[in-house]
Amino acid sequence: MLSRCLILFACAPLLAQSPFRFREPDGSSLELLENGAPVFVYNNGMILRRGASENMRRCCYLHPVYAPGGTVITDDFNPDHAHHRGISWMWPVVRYGGRTYDMWTLAGDLRDRFVRWTAREALPDAAVLGVENGWFLGDRRLVKENVEIRVSPAASGRRTLDFIVRLEPETDPVEIVGTPEDNKGFGGFSFRFAPRDGGPPKTTIRTERGVEEKDGVLAQRRWAGIEGIFAGRRAGARVYDDPANPGFPNGWLMRHGFGFLNVSFPGLNAVRLEPGRPLVLKYRVVLFSDRPPPE
Repeated sequence: MLSRCLILFACAPLLAQSPFRFREPDGSSLELLENGAPVFVYNNGMILRRGASENMRRCCYLHPVYAPGGTVITDDFNPDHAHHRGISWMWPVVRYGGRTYDMWTLAGDLRDRFVRWTAREALPDAAVLGVENGWFLGDRRLVKENVEIRVSPAASGRRTLDFIVRLEPETDPVEIVGTPEDNKGFGGFSFRFAPRDGGPPKTTIRTERGVEEKDGVLAQRRWAGIEGIFAGRRAGARVYDDPANPGFPNGWLMRHGFGFLNVSFPGLNAVRLEPGRPLVLKYRVVLFSDRPPPE
């Protein structure tokens, strides 16, 4: 009996090992690795690419993000839309105190800023990253933003990232709404894809309705994905709007040209964020190499 217990004790650390590991390459980012290969980088510092204007400085988003085969699938600071940033969540219209702010194009003074890590867990069956951010006007935080990202191990050329975003004003109500420009209504959870070989003609947007030949504006879908050849390697990603989200199924902005998906919540109808009543939004991202997952 004693020898059996010793064997079980000796094996316990091996059974508890995780394929995931977090590391901090610098003071501005946190990288997640799976079996030594990169999964994503969460940018917690205020990032500014060389040559970009100062007002483009931003934080609190994922880039680069890798397909399971190692292909970088996100883009950042692309000159065509320099404000687009990897996997991110932001709104073009934020109303507070009789004024309107734009966190989408980074015009104005309202900025998302990192506050602290709330979880950095490398488990045998998942990695969990928890972050507390804030929407700041100067030193004043208007909205507390808590984000949880749960990552599953890669299997069959796919990897799943589950996001939970919680938004709650500190003291006074805040309104968010999509852009009124041309009634496009975009704003919220977004995925900017890396350039695809062959450009738009070689870019496929797929939803539960099949291949979408045209771009979409406030197109109601349950999920949407982009597929293509990235630096010579086939890959893609799908974004799923959770059925528990308000407005489900929400409208989508879908663009072949620059490779962009946005779950446009709340569209053209403003949502009022109230202290003590956090707004909870959930999204699933499935990254894949080679073939897309079954529909």
